[in-house]
Amino acid sequence: MSYVRTLKRIRTRKTNYRKRQALLIGRQNFVTIKITNQNVIAQVLKPEIGGDVVKVSVHSRELRRHGWKGSLNSLPACFLLGILLGKKARQNGIEKAILYIGNKPFTSRIAACMKGIVESGMDVPISEETFPSQDRLYGRHIADYAIKIKNEDVNKYNRLFSSLIKEGLVPENYQSHVGEITSRIMEESLSGQVKNQNQHPSSLNSSISGDRPAE
Repeated sequence: MSYVRTLKRIRTRKTNYRKRQALLIGRQNFVTIKITNQNVIAQVLKPEIGGDVVKVSVHSRELRRHGWKGSLNSLPACFLLGILLGKKARQNGIEKAILYIGNKPFTSRIAACMKGIVESGMDVPISEETFPSQDRLYGRHIADYAIKIKNEDVNKYNRLFSSLIKEGLVPENYQSHVGEITSRIMEESLSGQVKNQNQHPSSLNSSISGDRPAE
């Protein structure tokens, strides 16, 4: 029996080369979303023969600069990060992209991020049926759970939601906080778009050329 050698990235299930081939042939901008135990990284990239080129990159820590006090990898955080990525992409002249997840599963948090990108005004081919409900995007499940736990055991409530309380966010107000930050990102991004329209294209390219693709 002969041994058939396969590429390491196929053996380790890191790359789906059929999907990669389709990306290269289509030459479309694509979105990647990486979710870790604490954060989320979302990027818009352009496939090239020599390697993918990062056009826009955002990290969930950036949400703090917009006043976000919640978790940095929750469903609402993914939704907000999607809005931020989409707005930054549009400011840099990118109006359309496709989702690329390779061999990774399509999860609810990825869907939430994609919903945010669509809400930003970007053209992304994806079914509305895949998105989480508006209640979940705005964290109603978190607020309802907080109310339930607080009524049962205040000490447990303070322990489970200590990080949110430390940031100054009342867990029961999660929905209103998501709404507030959504509006803020939209408004700040729109004001930034006006400034970028007067910026020379070469300066825009140099500001993003240093970014690297997320693994």
